[in-house]
Amino acid sequence: MHQEDVEKIGKNRIAFVMFASIFLVVMVVVATVSIGRRPNNGKSEVDVSSQSHDQVSASMKAIKTVCQPTDYQKQCVESLQTESGNTTDPKELIRAAFQVAKKHVAAAAKRSRTLKQLEKDPRASLALEDCNELMDEAIEDLQRSFEELGKSDHQARYKMGPMINNLKTWLSSTITYQETCLDGFANTTGEAGVKMREILKTSIELTINAIAMVSKISSILGNLDINREINLGSSHHRGLIENNAKVLGHGGIHVLEHGDLYPSWLGPRNRKLLGLIDQAQFKPDVVVAKDGSGNCTTINEALNFIPKKSNKTTTIYIKEGIYQEKVYLNRSMARVFMIGDGMYKTRITGNLNYVDGTPTMHTATVSILGEFFMAKNIGFENSAGPEKHQAVALRVDADMSIFYNCSMDGYQDTLYTHAKRQYYRDCTITGTIDFIFGDGSAFFQNCKIIVRKPLDNQHCIVTAQGRNVTHQPTAIVIQNSSIIADHVYWPVRNKIKSYLGRPWRIHSRTVIMETFIDDLIQPQGWLPWEGEFGIHTCFYAEYGNYGPGANKTGRVTWQGVKSIDRLEEAFEFTAGKFFDGDDWIKPRGHPRWRLHRPLCPRTLQIRPRLTRHHPLTVVAVAVAAETEKETESPSRSVKSRGLKQNDVAGATTPPILILPNLIPPEATILPTVSMKVIQRGTRRVTDQRRPRKRTGARVIDINVINRKLKSWGL
Repeated sequence: MHQEDVEKIGKNRIAFVMFASIFLVVMVVVATVSIGRRPNNGKSEVDVSSQSHDQVSASMKAIKTVCQPTDYQKQCVESLQTESGNTTDPKELIRAAFQVAKKHVAAAAKRSRTLKQLEKDPRASLALEDCNELMDEAIEDLQRSFEELGKSDHQARYKMGPMINNLKTWLSSTITYQETCLDGFANTTGEAGVKMREILKTSIELTINAIAMVSKISSILGNLDINREINLGSSHHRGLIENNAKVLGHGGIHVLEHGDLYPSWLGPRNRKLLGLIDQAQFKPDVVVAKDGSGNCTTINEALNFIPKKSNKTTTIYIKEGIYQEKVYLNRSMARVFMIGDGMYKTRITGNLNYVDGTPTMHTATVSILGEFFMAKNIGFENSAGPEKHQAVALRVDADMSIFYNCSMDGYQDTLYTHAKRQYYRDCTITGTIDFIFGDGSAFFQNCKIIVRKPLDNQHCIVTAQGRNVTHQPTAIVIQNSSIIADHVYWPVRNKIKSYLGRPWRIHSRTVIMETFIDDLIQPQGWLPWEGEFGIHTCFYAEYGNYGPGANKTGRVTWQGVKSIDRLEEAFEFTAGKFFDGDDWIKPRGHPRWRLHRPLCPRTLQIRPRLTRHHPLTVVAVAVAAETEKETESPSRSVKSRGLKQNDVAGATTPPILILPNLIPPEATILPTVSMKVIQRGTRRVTDQRRPRKRTGARVIDINVINRKLKSWGL
């Protein structure tokens, strides 16, 4: 056995021991009671009664200890007294907490069906129908959590970290489903909404208690650094993203087509599919083609070929075409890989919307619930338009899902990251109001986020994250992406204002890192939902962003707007750390640890790749300078930075700075001069500052770039 394997097993054994250490008091009580337990051997009834009393007392102490970290301790103690018998095993007590929560959710589902029969308001009736569906999902996740924690000690010993992460994810989704049920009663008449809130009160509280217990375990493991497999102090960690590497943060890996390392849960066949450039080279399980050249002409017909709860990936190739249909992959349709001919060639579109009477959840053109879902080169669209308000293009409840090179197009509520773990890579998301929203653990990397023109009386808000409980691990994290305006919205961006996000729920959490933010975003950055709701309890943070909209000096000063100034703080929201031991997206073998150099706060790396900034016409001009000294004449200023005057004079639009990953297919590129600009220096995590330059590189301060753009009227 290799030394690394020995060390890893040792760490996992320590993790297993620490699971029990959380309940140290309980263990002491158990030991005390065990010493006193001996066969009766003819003892008197008084002795037996005394022993029974001691056992009940020990059980009560164990229950109180387990309930200590919960938010609703009274409900916790009372429910476990009824459900757990006289056990003092902390693991069994937590499982009992899952079970009692499941019973209350099941009771709520039954009562929702009764209420539906009496309800006359059409919207309220639909909401009750949704509640029944959502309660079924919640029950399944609670049962799954119960079974996960019931695994043998041998199984748990080697997978403590992933097990805790699974429990937190599934319990969080259970809370989300119950909250979504209540959301459906907005704008309804009658008392159904009030009654349903009363019905769900206890089940929500018990579910919050359950996730609080698991979070306590997680926090202790985190403090002890049990599951961590890298050393922040290592000189090999150089920045969140380096040299245009397509990477996950903590895992330090190249993803999908951008390297030779793949998610560990993918078999050889799937790794080949994800890295495939010529799609004619593989044989899918099902082919969908509108012209009749495949197995099916519709996507819904292809769903009939998916085996239920299979451990094998089913590949569905959807040929170029516009597919006008509503697609729903239920929970049993697991491990599905959909691949198209391109996000603008293979399009799945619909127009269901809230104004015409469809609940928000069911407006989705495509809904995905089966775990381990993957999509590549597909466009998801809701074409209802801004006047129809909520109209979802894609709803995702699929745990451990990946979307690669896909587009999600709509207006209000385009992408519903409803629940569980989701990863988006090289995707394009367009919309107007809250167009990335939900309560999943959603990570966006190297994506284009494009704001469209809303109605004249509306604002544009990019995100509306829905975390309602501090114990939930959920958030929206955007890294190494771009937030820009489309060509229709661009001329009116100063009239119709845009913001990074607003707190949909009281503990809403959104983090934006190393992302280009254009000047459509208002200096305030964030917008209140209503009054002071959530502004003191949310978690909104920005780190290492750049562009005219990234200046944080004018940001709102809410208590919930956090300052991330150190690499270690930003590191907590890189993909691998955010997903916290993500075996599903982690590579086999040794990861590449060259990924943790902090961005220098006053410099900007510009890659020598032609990119889009303005609609339709782009002049790609890279600005380079050896000094920060400005000149008064624009022409001299340009010339002094190594550019020829006629490079700018002949352009049909003002010269602009090239920025990463922003080329739309309709853009006209007018190349002039490109010049690589790199960061001024590096800083090790140990704070040893060693500025260095690379041969042939020119360095420019970000303020010089901003002043130059301003002088050009950009």
